[in-house]
Amino acid sequence: MITDSFDPISEQIITPASFYGEQKHLCQVCIVTFSKVIYENVLTSFPCELVAQINACNGSSPIYLFPYKDRNIAFYLSHTGSSAAATDVIEANWFTGAEKFIMFGSAGSLNQKETQGKYVIPTAAYRDEGMSYHYAPPADYIEIPGAETVAAVFDELSVPYVKGRVWTTDAFYRETRRNLEQRQKDGCLAVEMELAGVQAVCDFHKLWLYDFLMTGDVLDQPEYSHEGLHDANHSLDKFYLALELAMRV
Repeated sequence: MITDSFDPISEQIITPASFYGEQKHLCQVCIVTFSKVIYENVLTSFPCELVAQINACNGSSPIYLFPYKDRNIAFYLSHTGSSAAATDVIEANWFTGAEKFIMFGSAGSLNQKETQGKYVIPTAAYRDEGMSYHYAPPADYIEIPGAETVAAVFDELSVPYVKGRVWTTDAFYRETRRNLEQRQKDGCLAVEMELAGVQAVCDFHKLWLYDFLMTGDVLDQPEYSHEGLHDANHSLDKFYLALELAMRV
């Protein structure tokens, strides 16, 4: 069973050093985006220096470093899905030494009344994916310790938000009505694809994760609607909020 996969005792066989050699120490903070639109805007708006490549058989993902105020900040375009995004964090930590990751993206609303016009700050993620079971003991939810820090910064900046549980699943075409209703009963505000696995990896490797979401598509209505998804994915305000977080964590 996948719930038996967590092995905190025996030695791992493959490490980042197997492929990349010694770990680098270039910065403390790394910003993670899933939007190619935001990614390309950052590359043209900031003096980005290519410092590493996350390599795979289907291509490479660059990691950049740019100065902002008194800090150097790493930045990259993440793969989607829990396993891929969490593995990217492991390798970005190895390439840059960053121990604090600020991640933002879009989510589907499970409670439009609560989430409309507000960011969602996840406090826990339902583990409906596979990656987290290799990095944390089995449980339905994984807690998100960075939520209070994100909320404090948003309070300071007068940014509207709601805190609550979210549902992480890689299988977005299997977000069924019954599963949605069960997650609503648990108090989940939104559904997304990465958080549970990324948080488990960060906990295991003693890294800090600060995550916030913008809801776009709406699942809790009789008819599914995705008309807000483009803005939720690509609006630039999320990146500048991530920069404000980077200055404070």
